[in-house]
Amino acid sequence: MLRETGYAKILRGNLVISLIRESRSRTLTILPHRENPELNTPPHAPFSDYIVYVDESGDHGLENIDSNYPVFVLVFCVFTKRDYINVVIPHLMNLKMRFWGHTETVLHEHDIRKPPTGSDFAILFDPAVRQPFMQTINRLIESLPFTIIASVIDKNRLREQYTIPANPYQISLSFGLERVFRHLSEVRQEQQNTALVVEKRGRKEDEQLELAFRRICDGSNYLNKPMPFDLVMLDKRANSAGLQIADLIARPIGLRILRPHQSNRAHDIIQTKFRKSASGNVEGWGLKLFP
Repeated sequence: MLRETGYAKILRGNLVISLIRESRSRTLTILPHRENPELNTPPHAPFSDYIVYVDESGDHGLENIDSNYPVFVLVFCVFTKRDYINVVIPHLMNLKMRFWGHTETVLHEHDIRKPPTGSDFAILFDPAVRQPFMQTINRLIESLPFTIIASVIDKNRLREQYTIPANPYQISLSFGLERVFRHLSEVRQEQQNTALVVEKRGRKEDEQLELAFRRICDGSNYLNKPMPFDLVMLDKRANSAGLQIADLIARPIGLRILRPHQSNRAHDIIQTKFRKSASGNVEGWGLKLFP
């Protein structure tokens, strides 16, 4: 008789999703589940209670700027680990089970918007599937608990105002890390190590990113303080719930900056999640526009 491993017990006790119950409107229901106290960060651990997932929209190049999307967006999604384990992962898995019958499809905003023929997203060509899918994913993002910090670089203005402009990715990274650090300070978590998870982009780009990351975290930042972040780089094919959520919300932020009066349902859903000041200001707190 096979013995159940500790890992299997964790999955069974904490991440097993209840059977999907669909109403006539095909809404998604997740039954309550019990938290596993073993997964909560112990008081003596060197890690914070938070984890951050980062993704981008647009490219950081300044040579050939896309006239239709001349911005670079870097978005930081800040989750408590408890919410990430107990709420975010199960809800996202549940959505995938409903529409694909498994959890291995990796969500990308571009593939949802323009489904590649023959891909998992080809099911979205059918309006009878696309409509409930969009409704479900909108409700999912709206209901998930996380905080958004984003940096948006206007590449045309950057090139016009600076003789030798810095790399938009590195500028955005600095702005974002400073604000994430301040956010963690507000909840007294700035002394513990916090993982910052990003997608790999290529050997050269990854080396440049790691160098810039280390420089910023060592104290070369606006706050002139060391920041205890740990950089984690994942393959683009990684089935990371946090990276998928960051991917889904990055482009809507850029579109709202470019075309503020255009209907933008995705941004309407996420706008309440931006970090803000005590008086409710988002710009400068959860959203940095530059230059």
